Amino acid sequence: MKHDIIKGWIKDMNIGIDIGGSHIGIGLVDSNGKIQKKLEKNITQKERNDIKTFLKETIINTINEWIKKDNISIKKIGIGIPGIVKESKIKYSVNLGISNYDLKSILKKEFPNIEINIKNDAKCAGLAEKNLGALKKINDCIFICLGTGIGGAAFYNGKLITPKRSSGFEFGHMILQKNGEPCRCGSKGCFEIYGSMRRFKNDIRTCLNFSEEIEGEKLLNSIKENLNNEKIINIINEYIENLCIGISNIVDLLEPQAICIGGSFVYYKDILLQKLEKELYNSNYIFYKENMPKIVVAELGNDAGIIGSALYA
Repeated sequence: MKHDIIKGWIKDMNIGIDIGGSHIGIGLVDSNGKIQKKLEKNITQKERNDIKTFLKETIINTINEWIKKDNISIKKIGIGIPGIVKESKIKYSVNLGISNYDLKSILKKEFPNIEINIKNDAKCAGLAEKNLGALKKINDCIFICLGTGIGGAAFYNGKLITPKRSSGFEFGHMILQKNGEPCRCGSKGCFEIYGSMRRFKNDIRTCLNFSEEIEGEKLLNSIKENLNNEKIINIINEYIENLCIGISNIVDLLEPQAICIGGSFVYYKDILLQKLEKELYNSNYIFYKENMPKIVVAELGNDAGIIGSALYA
């Protein structure tokens, strides 16, 4: 049966909230993982200066509006956030600049009768792809989220690997270059400094003299129009090389059957995916070359974080 939001008789829906380093997505998600309603906002520098207030007000105002307008009963609120989460508390989020933030308790005061859980965002997106998307038929696999930073999830025998100490698999903070460029985490030379989509887009914007406010679609189209530009070619080639170095380290350690790439990478797959596959498969990055993993793009696209947060956080 198709849900009818307008008439307002939706029962027991979940709210999925995907908080990234540069955006927040909030979705009304049914039990089958289908998004029935969605709001997305970019996080500007002004909002980043008071990020806690922005997150709290955006989440509370959006959910209250949906409940009131559409007469929806919410069963659960799931939140995916970049960084280390323990017992639904945000211990440390590098790309948001917050630590020891008990967002769950704050929201619980507003929604006392709704179950609320918080999980690492890449784990949520990875679980969505494992259960509903590109990885559902693969037992040993990796999910890599390329966005403002780089997050990840690892699956062995079909189950998410969950370390006891913390959320784990912070692929973005592997060191790619000794004494490399400084990372927000305090280290130098981290994978996400060279392999995140933020890095790729920043380099392209600088090359084409665009401001940070340029819309994503316009930036993408500008890249396509300049694929014969030697400077753009060099940026793409360097980015692909850095991605291959990071991915090869993950493959050598975990030997996955497949790697699924999500985040904003999915919007640039026509430009980047074929080059990534060619470079990774034909160059000497990976140790065991006889059984190379497949590379797949997230089937749920950039919505994987919202869906995963709603169903698995």
